[in-house]
Amino acid sequence: MFIDTLLKARWIIPVEPDRTVLEHHALAIDGGRIVDILPASEAEAKYQAASVESFDHHALIPGFVNAHTHAAMSLLRGVADDRPLMEWLLDHIWPLEQKWVGETFVRDGTDLAMAEMIRGGVTCFNDMYFFPEVTARQAARCGMRAVVGMILVDFPSAWASGPDDYLSKGLALHDELRHNPLVTTAFAPHAPYSVSDEPLLKVRTLAAELDRPIHMHLHETQDEIEQSRQRYGMRPMKRLQQLDLLVPSFVAVHMTQLTDEEIDQFAESGGSVVHCPESNLKLASGFCPVAKLIKAGVNVAIGTDGAASNNDLDVMGEMRAAALLAKAVSGDASAVPAHTALRMATLNGAKALGLETEIGSLEVGKSADIAAIRLDDLETQPLYDPISNVVYAAGRHQISDVWVAGRQLLKNRELTTLSTEEIFQKAAAWREKLTSVQERP
Repeated sequence: MFIDTLLKARWIIPVEPDRTVLEHHALAIDGGRIVDILPASEAEAKYQAASVESFDHHALIPGFVNAHTHAAMSLLRGVADDRPLMEWLLDHIWPLEQKWVGETFVRDGTDLAMAEMIRGGVTCFNDMYFFPEVTARQAARCGMRAVVGMILVDFPSAWASGPDDYLSKGLALHDELRHNPLVTTAFAPHAPYSVSDEPLLKVRTLAAELDRPIHMHLHETQDEIEQSRQRYGMRPMKRLQQLDLLVPSFVAVHMTQLTDEEIDQFAESGGSVVHCPESNLKLASGFCPVAKLIKAGVNVAIGTDGAASNNDLDVMGEMRAAALLAKAVSGDASAVPAHTALRMATLNGAKALGLETEIGSLEVGKSADIAAIRLDDLETQPLYDPISNVVYAAGRHQISDVWVAGRQLLKNRELTTLSTEEIFQKAAAWREKLTSVQERP
């Protein structure tokens, strides 16, 4: 049988079934999809492939899903470190964005972010930022999978004049992308404190009509809770419940401020939580009660947040931090074991975005979104359990190759669809521009 690609590997970690490690197996890929998973010894006898690659010291895993980021903010990496969230936003980030954000900023920042993510094994990202049509265009050109947020805030920006304009432009983008195989949309109201009731009610109706996720920051800080109490007389999640926004397609980001009752209520809604541990730590926002959420049956995914508050887009690092933090916060060393953390960074992220039938695990019929990670480095020796080493020991520098829908975007650490030299040059140019107005310590 003729196929496009045959990938033979020392280990394949499909994520589904859980805890499974296949030794000396191969992935058969044709038309961008996985058509077979079988022992390597049988693969070459069964298939004639246009391309055969051997990964004798690697594990093949599903590409990571970065379930929450602001890709273009990679250009703001490090400009306002070590400040609490609202000061960081109000005094530093929003003024810089007001001055500089436009199509060129988003184009260059998205390219930088995608290059970093691909080199870290990320094959899909869920974005929330201005000029989402530019992010969508760059992702499609690069060949990366993306869910671009139809951003919504009450205040005007360089992209839109107000809530109705945000929604109108977002819906136009949704129509444009309806038949795109890699880039889809989600409604992306920024946060309860930045979007009022009337626009949120419109989002609720439109999301149901179009069957799109609703991606929103929620319960990120104690200050957010207090502001909501003062303004609305209730906690933010309660307000969203009253607006009927907490539905199975709702994707709540951060969720560091939760009561046990709220955890149960959110579990009943069927929504997903995106845990961004390193951003929460850096901004001192708090700790997401991941172990409690999982125990309650909530689907918990992993995101990096933007590089301005992290300061990287390293999902492997987030995965490790998520596993370790869950143990410390819950006081239970068995909370979030390695295989669960890997699932959070892959299949759970796909589920949060409504893409679990397409990506997130290596299964026959799914899209060939794959990362190859070397496990023969000194830092991952000795090797007793490949899943343990991927989560607890390996680093993103060990990602060697990446495919999205069967197309290779990283080959032996080299990007194939993005120009590294051009990205370096543009990042340096933006550093010069932003340094000219940045507050100096």
